[in-house]
Parts: sequence; C-alpha cells; structure tokens
Amino acid sequence: MVLPNLLEHETMAEVKQQASSWVPLLNKNCHIGTQVFLCSLFAPVCLDRPIYPCRWLCEAVRDSCEPVMQFFGFYWPEMLKCDKFPEGDVCIAMTPPNATEASKPQGTTVCPPCDNELKSEAIIEHLCASEFALRMKIKEVKKENGDKKIVPKKKKPLKLGPIKKKELKKLVLYLKNGADCPCHQLDNLSHHFLIMGRKVKSQYLLTAIHKWDKKNKEFKNFMKKMKNHECPTFQSVFK
Repeated sequence: MVLPNLLEHETMAEVKQQASSWVPLLNKNCHIGTQVFLCSLFAPVCLDRPIYPCRWLCEAVRDSCEPVMQFFGFYWPEMLKCDKFPEGDVCIAMTPPNATEASKPQGTTVCPPCDNELKSEAIIEHLCASEFALRMKIKEVKKENGDKKIVPKKKKPLKLGPIKKKELKKLVLYLKNGADCPCHQLDNLSHHFLIMGRKVKSQYLLTAIHKWDKKNKEFKNFMKKMKNHECPTFQSVFK
C-alpha cells in the first residue's frame, strides 16, 4: 500500500486507528462491496497515480449500509461523500453497476445491534469501539417512537464513558429504529446481559447485546481478556 492513503492518513498507526472504527460495520455484512470499497481508500495499491473507488460502488455501499449505521446512531461520513469519486474515469469496481449481487444488502432482518458474533475477539473489538459498557438485568422493554426503550433493573458499569455516576440510577437505553425488528436476546429477560453503546445527543443507544453466559467458552475468554486488554485511542471518522 502507499502512504499517505486516499483519506490522507500519513502513518500505519493512523490507518489502523481510523480503520478500527469500521470493524463493527464490516461484521454486519451490509453490502458485498463494503470491504473492497474501504480497502481501496485505507490501503491503496502502489501505482503511478491514485485509483479511487467508482462512484456507483460508493453509492451502493452507502445505500445498503447507512440504514444499518443509523441503528448505531451514525450517518454516512462527509469524508466519504460519493460525489467526490469518479464516474467515467478508471476506478475500482467489483462487478458492473447493474449487477444485482453488488447492490443487494447481505444482512438479516434481526436488529443489527442484536446480530453479533459470539467470539471473544469480536466482543473485545466492539467493547473498544463503544463509549460505554454495562453488565445488567433488564426490567422491561417497550416501543417508543419507532425505537425499543430498555429499562434496566440492576447494572454494573464496566466502562462508563459519557455516563455520569449520578445518571446510572435512572438510566434508560434505546435500540434505535428497533421497534419492529426482532432482538432474540430480549425474548428472555431473566438473564444478565452485556450491553455496549454510545451517547447520541441526549440518548444512550444500545449498539451490542450479549447474554452474560459464564458457561460459554468464548464469553469466558472475553471475560479473561477484558481484565488486561487496553483499547487503542483514536478519533472516529463518524461525527
């Protein structure tokens, strides 16, 4: 790859830090071309001149992935505005722009924050990308203005982030745009849960949920790694 890359990152450390903020989205498989699109920008090949992704590829990835991003309180970032990429010039593509596979979302109907891989490394990555993390029991879940409103019963902070201690007692979480999509973890509220999320304006949004299952091998590995793991610090591309 060549540095600076097409997003003007000048060092490998900066590339790794900025790319980390995209890991949760890549794991959602919202479009078949997401990885090609991002790699062409973060890790461009060494050629005589830069080759940007095609505008249609950017638009296809954006149109499929932004609805998923909105569940996490994100919108398509200004730095990836599609009209800055070429239409007729040489550009990076996967398949012709009219190919159905390239424009078809690959995700599921499950609420994206509930559709998480139960692997210790994936949970650690999501923990680092989240602003806060809590171990909690849930009192009730109800619909409110197109969201799922989650009222905790017992909670233990693992990572407070923007949550102030005095706010913990009356803390309410929201699954953004999640009123009508299934979240199977919430079918049985008798368990403890690992909840991760971020603050958007005045709301605390749930961005990942796992059953707190000490008997599960991967979750046990996560608990061990969490004690000594240091998350990298970086400025997210999402604002």
